[in-house]
Amino acid sequence: MNKLLLAAMSCLLITITSFGQTVSHNIIIKGLIIDSAVNKPLGFVTVALSDAATNAPVKSMLSKDDGTFELAGVAPKAYKLSLVFMGYSSKTFNISGDKKVFDIGRVLMAPTHSQLKEVSIIAAKPLMKQEVDRLSYDVQADPEAKSLTALDMIRKVPLLSVDVNDNIQLRGSGNYKILLNGKESALMARNPSDILKAMPGTNIVKIEVITTPPAKYDAEGLAGIINIITQKKGDEGYNGSVNANYNSIWGPRANINLTVKKGKFGVNAYAGTGSRPKRPTDFYKQTDFLLQPSTVIQNGSRFNKGNNNYVSTELSFEADSLNLLTGTFNYYRGTNINGSTQYTTETTGDVSNSYTTTNNGDGAYHGADFGLNYQLGFRKNKEQLLTMSYKYSDNGNESLSLVSPGNTTDFRQSNNAGTKEHTTQLDYVQPLKKLNIEAGGKMINRKNFSTFHTDLYDEASQDYMNNSGQANDFDYRQDVYSVYNSYTLKLTKWTFKAGARYEHTDINANFTSTSTNLDQSYTNVVPSFSMQRSLKNSSLTFGFTQRIQRPGIWQLNPFVDSTNTKYISRGNPGLRPAVNNNFEISYGNFTKGSLNISMNYAFANNTIQSLSSVEGTVTTNTYANVGKNKTLGLDVNWNYPITPKFNLNVNSELLRIWLKGSFNGEFFTNSGFQGHVFTNSSYKFDSGYRVGVNVGFDSRYVLLQGTDNYYLGYGFNASKELFDKKASVSLYVNGPFSKFIKLDYYTKTDAFNNFSYNYQNFRSIGLGFNYKFGSLSASIKKNQRGINNDDSAGGARN
Repeated sequence: MNKLLLAAMSCLLITITSFGQTVSHNIIIKGLIIDSAVNKPLGFVTVALSDAATNAPVKSMLSKDDGTFELAGVAPKAYKLSLVFMGYSSKTFNISGDKKVFDIGRVLMAPTHSQLKEVSIIAAKPLMKQEVDRLSYDVQADPEAKSLTALDMIRKVPLLSVDVNDNIQLRGSGNYKILLNGKESALMARNPSDILKAMPGTNIVKIEVITTPPAKYDAEGLAGIINIITQKKGDEGYNGSVNANYNSIWGPRANINLTVKKGKFGVNAYAGTGSRPKRPTDFYKQTDFLLQPSTVIQNGSRFNKGNNNYVSTELSFEADSLNLLTGTFNYYRGTNINGSTQYTTETTGDVSNSYTTTNNGDGAYHGADFGLNYQLGFRKNKEQLLTMSYKYSDNGNESLSLVSPGNTTDFRQSNNAGTKEHTTQLDYVQPLKKLNIEAGGKMINRKNFSTFHTDLYDEASQDYMNNSGQANDFDYRQDVYSVYNSYTLKLTKWTFKAGARYEHTDINANFTSTSTNLDQSYTNVVPSFSMQRSLKNSSLTFGFTQRIQRPGIWQLNPFVDSTNTKYISRGNPGLRPAVNNNFEISYGNFTKGSLNISMNYAFANNTIQSLSSVEGTVTTNTYANVGKNKTLGLDVNWNYPITPKFNLNVNSELLRIWLKGSFNGEFFTNSGFQGHVFTNSSYKFDSGYRVGVNVGFDSRYVLLQGTDNYYLGYGFNASKELFDKKASVSLYVNGPFSKFIKLDYYTKTDAFNNFSYNYQNFRSIGLGFNYKFGSLSASIKKNQRGINNDDSAGGARN
């Protein structure tokens, strides 16, 4: 059966080039496929023809809507004919080849409700799959991956959205974990959008949205986990691809993928680079103070430019069928140059005061991690596994800014900050007949540090002198110890998954600049439960989990940043972790295309909120555990092949939000609807051309003290396959009718009102090229368990 399915897969590669061409041969194979359950024709069944002697693929196609199929133009010899359809028992026929027309007649295919024992390959692969605790989007099945970036592909994934600032959202929240191949990675540690913009969509195999994370995952992340799985075609021999792209806003970028497999050794690696040119934009901010009437207005322009480089490598040594050793290495480095010119006007009554501030800065950031995993299998059951893992990570950044405020002394600011962490982990999997048991333990030793200094310019010496009042030095140590246990029960029509995770956290911090010490420890027990009922070509899923939101170091740091003397910020060392409770029920149907509808309800009583207050004409921003938060959501994702060449995808979400909390003696409450919808349609021509159009809308988000911007985007793309499908060229145009898009924000309290907006570059044109090379014969083996530090804060919305 495995050989048969591999043959069917290979046939798909031939179909694209052979379908629609007329070749003069004297064998015709035809038939009619019927759904035995309803006695109606069954369309879109994969019909695959392979050589009877060698199993080599010959031809394949999809059955028509009326259930009929006809394979013409094949040489007169013996074949195997396979009929494959997801959710149905496959059929196989022997074709003798001694007839000019071989009619297999009326074929009955019966639905099956049992768990799939192996992968069924069909010509039109479903883009979406629903499992008991997650949704996955098959990027490789989406032909537009050739012309779009990895970040563009995120927009198509159910439950995910990307705003105009390129911030990724999961169900409207920026509080999630993002993993690379199931593991925390340096590539995604600082700003995943930067890397994903430089990475072509073809680099990614699939994107998983884990809405009910099982106990093996760290408890951090209120909304869930995003797992990005990249290409790992590590086969005997070698293969790879090169990608080059230029975008009028984001500049040039290039990427290379390479896989080499020889005997017991395997290497999979990819690397990329990108450079962003200088593109200035304007901004405006106005605060009206109500208790003592006055106004502060700041406006001007800002820019940034820079570059980033990244590399990811995985090595594998399979000593024998039971012992596997793998190592991983990830690295990125980038630079950033930024600047702004800001005009400030303060007005009280009839008196106004104006001045100009200039700011020019540059910085560099880097990240690296190294991991080692040993996996031990057992002879009695190959699915019984023991995995030991270790990982070291080092991330940091350096920056220097020169500021001329206009109304005070010039100064410069320098910052050297970073994180170092060691992680050790042990995982064990014990499969029984219908029950799968997982257990393990983990220890994370994490150290954050920052040295931030402000030097004032001295006119007498014409040099900068240290200002101790604007120094921000801290060391922050966080140790997390955890154990977990989970169970998965698979029955004929039901799947159940339940478990719990115990986490103990110790925090010790020294904020030198404010002489503040922080010594905290807390314990959390996090349950998770999910279940799935399989129906005919569809499923129902229910899940419940608790997630933890631990405060980040910048939220805890009490240092007062008064770089902009009218808008200052400080952290709160007294913040405590918040616990979110999430319930979800979803329905998935995959008969023709795919449809997923899910509803979720979540609540938390002490969420960390960003809050503003005023004193005189100075606005201060800080954080507090004041948010009581309730969310009711509906998500709909629909992917439908209108014709075999024309496809439509709709990804939408609607949320009802309730927020309330007290801060500085004032009670705040806010509620409303928010959501997004992203639509994409594509059409494929026989000549290898493909065109697509997309339209996306992201609404204003509900905040405790106001709302933020909305976003309406649109664009189109086109691609052409070349050199027998080994290469392709692509064109992408976004927002062709507007150079900029305006983003506005509102904050309203009894003491002040704030209104601000900034312009972002909108219209962009991109041109790309992709080329694949190499040959394959046997796959690389990878560890099934490994370290994924998804416990620290990640994701944000500006």
